[in-house]
Amino acid sequence: MLHALRLRLAVFSALAALVSLFGGCTTPQEYFRNAFKVGPSYGPPAAPLPKQWIDADDKRLQQCDADLSCWWGVFNDPLLNRLIVNAYRQNLTLRQAGYRVLQARALRGIAAGNIFPQQQNVTGSYNRIATTGGGAGDRYFSAWNTDFNLSWELDFWGRFRRAIAAADDNLDASVADYDQVIVTLLSDVAANYVQIRTDQERIKLLWKNVKIQVGVFQFIEKQYKVGFGHVTELDYDQALSNLRQTQAAIPQLTIDMRQAENRLCVLLGMPVVDLDKILGIQEVNLGEEELAKISDEDFDKMLGNNRIPTAPPEVVINLPADLLRQRPDIRAAERRAAAQGELIGIAESDLYPAFSINGTLGFSALQFRDLFRPEAFNGSVGPSFRWNVLNYGRILNNVRFEDARFRELVLAYQQTVLLANEEVEDGIVAYLRSQERERLLKDSEEAAVKAVNIVLKQYEIGTVDFNRYAVIQQNLVFQQDAYAQSIGQIAQGLIQVYRALGGGWEMRFAPAMAAAPLTPVPLPPVAPNAAPQAAPNAAPQPAPEQVPTPNPNNPPVPAEIPKPPEQP
Repeated sequence: MLHALRLRLAVFSALAALVSLFGGCTTPQEYFRNAFKVGPSYGPPAAPLPKQWIDADDKRLQQCDADLSCWWGVFNDPLLNRLIVNAYRQNLTLRQAGYRVLQARALRGIAAGNIFPQQQNVTGSYNRIATTGGGAGDRYFSAWNTDFNLSWELDFWGRFRRAIAAADDNLDASVADYDQVIVTLLSDVAANYVQIRTDQERIKLLWKNVKIQVGVFQFIEKQYKVGFGHVTELDYDQALSNLRQTQAAIPQLTIDMRQAENRLCVLLGMPVVDLDKILGIQEVNLGEEELAKISDEDFDKMLGNNRIPTAPPEVVINLPADLLRQRPDIRAAERRAAAQGELIGIAESDLYPAFSINGTLGFSALQFRDLFRPEAFNGSVGPSFRWNVLNYGRILNNVRFEDARFRELVLAYQQTVLLANEEVEDGIVAYLRSQERERLLKDSEEAAVKAVNIVLKQYEIGTVDFNRYAVIQQNLVFQQDAYAQSIGQIAQGLIQVYRALGGGWEMRFAPAMAAAPLTPVPLPPVAPNAAPQAAPNAAPQPAPEQVPTPNPNNPPVPAEIPKPPEQP
């Protein structure tokens, strides 16, 4: 027994020395240290990140271990919550990412199967054979054969174990890609919803100014026709020009709003339909005479009371170092570098001999009735090796190629980290400075309203000309439009922060959320107390009957999203 053990050790030592002698890239010490695998041992690369954000001293920026799983709840908008949930359940891009996870999982199964005997075949044949017997005449006979063949290449250098590790890394990367699609999807839904509400508010303000300008124009037109002294043709033309300029801004904003609604439909995984009723968007179809007659109260009811989602004055965010674990695209980039590191070892294993065990068990007979008798049995078993020599640098250059590819992916990972840091800083500065801009524009808008009221009274009594009123009134239009945009920019800045931080992908872990089946499904009402879920590391599964809202205040459920048409 001891003699046999010593013999095995001697053979193994001689083999290791032989392999090292013939130009392998891995020393015996590295081979043992890498758990009997050739090639380098992977370690996560360094990532350049600052210790804190640029605006860390701002009191509105609270740095701690923030929960970003349902970040859209900070807007306290129940309709936004429903849109988020239904987009997660029905978005087609997310389903595609889910099937890419299944593909990676299947590839991992293929790689794991290679650790076992690679070839296991059952064969059978029948041949009718004719031989020339010379003077004895020709001879005819049959040959029946059946065999079981096995070939098992031993994972002596870690080729197959590294292939499994690479498949595991690629599976992790595909799951991270799935999470990144969730992050992008949720932020796109929120951003388009805020854009719709911002355009809606801007259109509402324009209609209110159109109503005022219609009244002023009709007043000037009446005075001009009767020949009132201080009303001139210039006043008439300028009033008409201001009115038409304000009216002309409405169609462009309507185009922008409709395009945002169309994008929202696609994000929801449904055909493009009119969402005006669901979003509470009222279309104004009043002529100038009707505008002049309708009361301000009735006109406000007609325009609706929807508001731009209000962002909180403070934001709770993670530290920069947390981006490495929170951002799915960073995790995916790191896992792809890890998978490529395993491919270096696989390429390097081609420099060494491959050892296999081959065996055959079978039966051969001249007659079928004799095929399975004991005397028809035959078999063989034994080791073999294959060594690619005189390959003219092909294997070594393949190792260099895989190594260069690995270094490229490491740099891509570090670049992803830098871009993530940039995106967070961009979102933070947009969120914080938009608040300052909103406060200044609010003061400007309030002052412009007062100025218009004063100059209108002065014009009616003839103390100022119409040009001064027209300039001040048109300035009010611009100030109100800029103020509405500034409110939307605060919300958009906060959405950008949460997108850059990688918030929302945890939605798939919640216990009641799953994605929709392959065909579009109706968007049902949201159960007020449910919470979302999807299985980790897997493609989305069919949704349950109830769909949750992540709103912490459990607001009332709004009107239903329209159902897409039935599929054939």
